Amino acid sequence: MGAWDNPWMYALFEDAGKFLTGRVLSEAEASAQVELDTGKRVKVKSAQVLIKFDQPSPADLMREANALAPTIELDLAWEFAPPEEFGFADLAREYFSANPSLVQQAATLLRLFEAPHYFRRAGRGRFKKAAAEVIQQALVAIEKKKQQLAQIDAWALALGDGQCPEPVLAHLYKILFKPDKNGPEYKAVVQAARATQLPPLALLQRAGAITSAYEFHWQRFLFDNFPKGTQFPALQAPSATDDLPLADVQAYSIDDSQTTEIDDALSVQGLGGAHITVGIHIAAPGLALQPGDAIDQIGRQRLSTVYMPGHKITMLPDAVVQHYTLQEGRACPALSLYVQFDAATLAITGSHTRLEQVPIAANLRHDQLDDVVTAQWLDDASFSHPPSVTEPAMPRAQLAFLHRLARHLKAQREVVRGKPETFNRPDYNFRLLGLDGAPPRGHESVDISVRQRGAALDLIVAEAMILANSTWGQWMASLGVPAIYRSQASLAPGIKVRMGTKALPHAGIGVPCYAWSTSPLRRYTDLVNQWQLIACVRHGATAALAAPFKPKDAALFSIISAFEETYSAYNAHQASMERFWTLQWLRQRQTQEIDADVIKAMPGQPVLARAHHLPLVLPIVGGPATLARGQQVRLRLGPIDDISLDVPGQFVSLMEGNPGPEPATEGDEEESTGTIAIAVDLNDGDGDPPAPTST
Repeated sequence: MGAWDNPWMYALFEDAGKFLTGRVLSEAEASAQVELDTGKRVKVKSAQVLIKFDQPSPADLMREANALAPTIELDLAWEFAPPEEFGFADLAREYFSANPSLVQQAATLLRLFEAPHYFRRAGRGRFKKAAAEVIQQALVAIEKKKQQLAQIDAWALALGDGQCPEPVLAHLYKILFKPDKNGPEYKAVVQAARATQLPPLALLQRAGAITSAYEFHWQRFLFDNFPKGTQFPALQAPSATDDLPLADVQAYSIDDSQTTEIDDALSVQGLGGAHITVGIHIAAPGLALQPGDAIDQIGRQRLSTVYMPGHKITMLPDAVVQHYTLQEGRACPALSLYVQFDAATLAITGSHTRLEQVPIAANLRHDQLDDVVTAQWLDDASFSHPPSVTEPAMPRAQLAFLHRLARHLKAQREVVRGKPETFNRPDYNFRLLGLDGAPPRGHESVDISVRQRGAALDLIVAEAMILANSTWGQWMASLGVPAIYRSQASLAPGIKVRMGTKALPHAGIGVPCYAWSTSPLRRYTDLVNQWQLIACVRHGATAALAAPFKPKDAALFSIISAFEETYSAYNAHQASMERFWTLQWLRQRQTQEIDADVIKAMPGQPVLARAHHLPLVLPIVGGPATLARGQQVRLRLGPIDDISLDVPGQFVSLMEGNPGPEPATEGDEEESTGTIAIAVDLNDGDGDPPAPTST
């Protein structure tokens, strides 16, 4: 029947946890059409209607009920309520009078609904009172919540006034990087940020919470990658149980002065004869460590050593590293690849792999010898340095042969690549002063020096490691032993290096396959491949059955996936820290202007430049619209932001003798003002950033 036939004109009903009132337009058996005060018409199920009335008006009823509801004492109402389930009108009769008014009934409904700690909801308009102990617990929690909200308000007010409360400071990095969004400290920061209309980071900086930009970057890295800290559990380094023969060689490693994880060394035999044998000796922790043991679990969790200027986080505990590093003056367990070359043509005539003890004659150091072991010194037997110059411990004739061989191997790879390698940017060494064995704090003086790629010692090591990784990769594939490979289908733009378990060509290096195997102390993939290689040495044709990882082993794919993600994060942190210290170098020397090359100039995108003699890419502000790649410019540096690691370069002028635009070269595809382009690994030649020389 129509609304005009009803003895009542209005209804109070519940809709999605809210109480609404309106004029009833029509009513059917199971529903009613109700018009709200806003004019909106809604269909209301009959079960939702809790009160029907004809006066007062809906607005007046809700206003009076909302005013009366807070005056209802919950403790008294709880006492009056029956122990069994009841309706709100029943309680209104007990609390007010036998004939409660419409307003009193509505107020009772509202009060019951907003006090679930006293009265549990049992249906539409029906309730059941809670047990006394439940109420007591709820009241304690409510009071605690009230105090917490008051505390949040106080902290937010202090932050807005430029002061950082101690509890917020204690949770600073957690708030910034991995916040508990229900935590009061986080809520205070959010509340203050909204009130001041400042980003949380800017708010905390203004409040004096962030006093060290270096600590900010360090803690961010730890929160993301080492949430439990960087310390190792107390573990003893196991010794290899194999009775290894002693190799009849004298091997020499070539690393930076601060390298402690000495993975590789070289030896030369047969100089002066028709055939010369080069030994590539790799530290062999895989002889003692086993998949699944305690130390392996650490390595699999960390996956790689993390490098940054002045500091590093090793993949393996120091006791393990020191046990297996190729330290001079002792015979070390090693996996050795011996490659025979024709002395005249340098053609490979054979190769074999052994497990053995290798005497390490000396640890040569790049930074001490790069100016000594030059191409002229190696190629010209009559050339000599002054007596004051200390020459390397490795015989000159052996170094000269290794350099000749390295150039030959590089040329062969370039034929396969189809074009010469054009990585011509320098690597940079960072030296932090005044560390005294402690980690950096961000205020140390920094020296940055250039180490040009392709230096004689670099080339010797790089080509030897490429030879080992390629040779061993092919050997494992021929025996059906799965391994972790890196491959690149072609040198076409956008074709990235990929990791997988198939021995596919690596076009970027110019080899038929490439399995990282030469850095087992600092890279988990290499340790995995070493276990597989040890099985090849011990079991030969049946190695596939004996190797720890079998064909299509899901564990290999899991390792690859975790390694790629983790290694990328580590490299990004290294690049960020190198950029941080580059900015400190500029500040410490009060550098106002720099010279740079334009490396990216595309319509609609920021123009980027790379500084001369510094590992710094920055955006150019201003400047002519005609700027093109390859032009040399003078830039005036803007303010340095140590948190965002940004520094703008205001265009000053084009430099005289400008060569003009130039085409892109390899390694320039991914330039950024926030990170440094990743350099080619001096040991592997495959996009792995070198460990910075830093003290």
